[in-house]
Amino acid sequence: MQSKPLKKILIVLTNTTRYGNTTDPTGLWLGEATEFALILQQAGYQIDYVSPKGGFVPLDPRSMKYTDSEIMAFYETADFQQRALTHSLAPTQVDPADYAAIYYAGGHGVMWDFPDNQPLQSLAASIYANGGYVTAVCHGIAGLLNIQTASGEYLIANRNVTGFTKSEEILAGKQSVVPFFNQTVAEQRGATFMKRRAYKEYAVQDGHLITGQNPFSAKAVARLLVQNLAK
Repeated sequence: MQSKPLKKILIVLTNTTRYGNTTDPTGLWLGEATEFALILQQAGYQIDYVSPKGGFVPLDPRSMKYTDSEIMAFYETADFQQRALTHSLAPTQVDPADYAAIYYAGGHGVMWDFPDNQPLQSLAASIYANGGYVTAVCHGIAGLLNIQTASGEYLIANRNVTGFTKSEEILAGKQSVVPFFNQTVAEQRGATFMKRRAYKEYAVQDGHLITGQNPFSAKAVARLLVQNLAK
């Protein structure tokens, strides 16, 4: 008798190409997707990629300065090039029942197309209601800010979470162009926002919510998720 195959993991990526109305390019922070995906694949999980509109996913050019051989090797695979960056799924193509977890990768682009995307919110809420995990790293927490449970409460209310901090945003020099601070809105939603020193690896788990503080925390989120799915 064959064992039941492992459920899949859904990674959410941005379609945003620039900072608001500026000509300054942004998009997905590459390592936040590749480092997470590699660890989950190595643990035996299949990865699917979705974006608010589906299709093309731009890369934040600054993220290419923070790559290593592992990130570049994953980036150069035909699978990632095609299924993530060129032909990402649209939310309507996704059945939440197929997924054990959803993961919101960051990059500044998500600040514009994650927070108010109701189809993505519905996917995450369904995965969570089915006993799955809702996870994010860095700016990816923007996708969690407006998710509501069946009772109408914010998913992150009264929960410990982390994400790109206000101080890290200022250090990045983007405080004047981002539409909001993730830390501020998370706290307004009733979350307890946890943080450590800027740009240091840090991940927080609160039940079926797992969040990472900055680009250097994607692996920590992935490891926590794998540990929990193995239980």
